[in-house]
Parts: sequence; C-alpha cells; structure tokens
Amino acid sequence: MEVVGVLIEAFSLRSMDTIKTCFIWLLRAGWVAGTLPLLIASLPSSRLGSFHTLLLGFAKRGKIMPSSSHKFTVPQSFFLHFYLLAVAWTTVLLMGIWWFAYKVAPLSVESLSYSAAASHLTGGFHVFSLHKSRLASAEDRFNVWKSVFLLLLMEIHVLRRLYETLFVFNYSSSARMHIFGYFTGICFYIAAPLSLCTFCALEVVNFAADQVAEFNVEGQEMLSSTDFDLWGYVKPMTRLGWCQWAGAAIFAWGWLHQYFCHAILGSLRGHRDQTVEYVIPHGDWFNIVSSPHYLAEMIIYVGLLVASGGTDFTIWLLLGFVVANLAFAAAETHRWYLHKFEDYPPDRWAVLPFVY
Repeated sequence: MEVVGVLIEAFSLRSMDTIKTCFIWLLRAGWVAGTLPLLIASLPSSRLGSFHTLLLGFAKRGKIMPSSSHKFTVPQSFFLHFYLLAVAWTTVLLMGIWWFAYKVAPLSVESLSYSAAASHLTGGFHVFSLHKSRLASAEDRFNVWKSVFLLLLMEIHVLRRLYETLFVFNYSSSARMHIFGYFTGICFYIAAPLSLCTFCALEVVNFAADQVAEFNVEGQEMLSSTDFDLWGYVKPMTRLGWCQWAGAAIFAWGWLHQYFCHAILGSLRGHRDQTVEYVIPHGDWFNIVSSPHYLAEMIIYVGLLVASGGTDFTIWLLLGFVVANLAFAAAETHRWYLHKFEDYPPDRWAVLPFVY
C-alpha cells in the first residue's frame, strides 16, 4: 500500500508539473500576443500606416476618441468594471496564497517540521505531504512568500484605482472607449495578478481542494481547534530580501505620483455632467511629460519586477506589455495635445523624459 501511495504521489507531481508548464507558457504567449502588434504598429514605416490606424482605433478612448465614433464602443465609465474585477480577483489570489504560505511554506526548518508533525498527529499528514514535498527547499518557501508580497502590492494598487474611479475621476457621459479595449482591460486584470504568482498558483488550488475535502470530514474538530495567528501571517514578510523592499520603494514612488497626477486630471472636471473645454494640465510630472500617469504606471510595474527578483520571465513579459501599451497610447495623447493647443509646452515629452 505504501508503494502504491508513493507511485500515486509521484504521478500527481508529474501531472501538476505538466499542467503548470502549460499554464505558464499560455500566460507568456498571451503577453507576447498583446505586445507584438503594439511594437509593430509603432515602427516608423509608411507601409504600416493602415495597421497603426487600425490598432489606434482600438486603443482610443476619452478625449482622443472623436465624439462621432460610437460604433463598437462602451462608456469610459466602464473602467469601474476593471477595478471591481481586479480587486475581487487579486483578493482571492492573495488570501489563498497567503493562507497556503502560512500553512505549508514556513521560512524556518523548525516550523516546517513542527507543522508536518502536528498535521500527522491530527490525521492530515497525507493532505500536506504532497505540498510539503514540493516545497522542501528554503528557496521554494521563500518564493511562495515573495508571491504573497507581490500580490499585496498589486492589491494596494488596484484598491487605489478603484477608489479613484469612484471618487476622483468624473467621466463625461459622452466619453467612450472601444469595446476591444474594454475586453483587453478585463483580460489584463485577470492575467496580471496571475503572472505574479505562477510559481504556486496551481499548488494553491490543489491545496484548497484538499482542505475543503478534509474540512468535510473533520469540519467540526478543525473549526473548534482553529486559532488565528496574525503575527504568524505577517512575520515571514520581515524576512524578505533587499530586492523585495527596493521594489516596494520603487512601486511606492510610482504609486504616489500616479495618485497626484490622477488628482490633477480629476480636478479638471468638477462634475460628471459638466461640459467644459479641455485645458492643459499642470503640476507634478505633467510639467515634464504629457502622460505622467502612464509613466507612473510603468514605474509601478518596474517596482513589481524588482520585487520579484527579476528571475521570472513571465513578469518581464507583463512589464513589456504595460510599457508598449502605455507608450502607444501616450504618443497619441501627446499628438492630441499638440494639435489641440497652440501654446502647448514644447519641452514636454510624450511619456519617457528625454527619451520619448
């Protein structure tokens, strides 16, 4: 029977490795598929003019979308859907992986041994054995907590964006965005949090299923013996490396400046139904670039990349998509400002100071 158990566990590990590999490469293929058209359309070639125009039609929204172009569009206020989804989805991932990390990936060998022994004594050793075997090394356990940290930063980001959508921005009732851009945003906020936790996302799903099965059998006993250890959930964060905290500092820099820039944009329109002429925004990074909120978004994702340690190719591709997408949109916004205002500051760049 023990031999059969070992064989089943080995088969389960191999199957999960295969599924995990397919899952990661599917995510990577999605980021590449989203980035390549943007890079191609940005090439300075007259032969690509029609392709650039087509892609730009998908990307236009708000002030840079002609008021007559309502075909295949949705209200720009639907941005709210992005952040409702992002907050809900990121919260589910964060809570699941944080719980998994606390139960299965302690950062000390002593805690790991104690947890396994306690699980065995309470009859749950079989449930934990598969996950323990996959997280035997300190590096693997550290990577799980690193995923928790990245998702925590993402949660802070999307919560602020949700707040801004509700209370800072006053979208005009006439402001629209292309439905293709709308669905791209929905897909982005599903894939981006997943890209931050590919190391353990599938293990968490498997672990949660095991826990539900165990709860169905021993639910009352588990419920009565459960103690919430707040410090146990937080303490491993203090053991993260300098990369994580340096990334968090970069993230905070971009996060704060994006908030300031969004507050400036939100102040340009006092009420949702107020119809006023657009004015040139000033203040904070608006004095340097035309789309500083896009620049800040890029910095936020650079911070996430640094916090990840830079070893996950999926997060590099996520950053590549963010930069390509926002640079493409910022270039059109910059052209719109130059066309709209004769006195537009000539020393402003589109999105990257002294570069673009």
